[in-house]
Amino acid sequence: MGEGNLYCSPARSYQEGERKSAATECKNEEIEMNQPTGQFHGDMDRNEVEIDLKKFMAMVTEIGELKQEIFELTTNDRKNPWQKWVFAAKTLDAWRIIPRAFLGIYMYLLYYATFWFMELPEPTLEQSGLISILVGAGAAWFGLYVNSAAKEHGDSNPN
Repeated sequence: MGEGNLYCSPARSYQEGERKSAATECKNEEIEMNQPTGQFHGDMDRNEVEIDLKKFMAMVTEIGELKQEIFELTTNDRKNPWQKWVFAAKTLDAWRIIPRAFLGIYMYLLYYATFWFMELPEPTLEQSGLISILVGAGAAWFGLYVNSAAKEHGDSNPN
């Protein structure tokens, strides 16, 4: 320790070089450093430090700013450049636009195929088979469309 440091014991205070034995020092010995204000003062046994309030608040503010900067750096790394497309895909999925569009197109084609078949003077076996397949495929397609909502949205379907 430097000159001017005082050790305190229950009996008396004495300069650093005057200590006689380790038995005379107290357990919670305080160290006081004779330095300008704002320097360290405290009890080494209890891990306490005295610091100016302005300096403490400046340190707390600096720590908060550093934490905010670290947070911003980590969140910037997590930004997905394709996030707009992910939102678009989720919207298409939630609104079920693609299945509805396919079903609409199928209904349009089935309508015109049915009228084409009814306008034939004498339909052949192949032509009637085509219409049967189109109608059967439409029923299957519609059944898949209706039952897919229960699986996607977690609803229980007893059938």
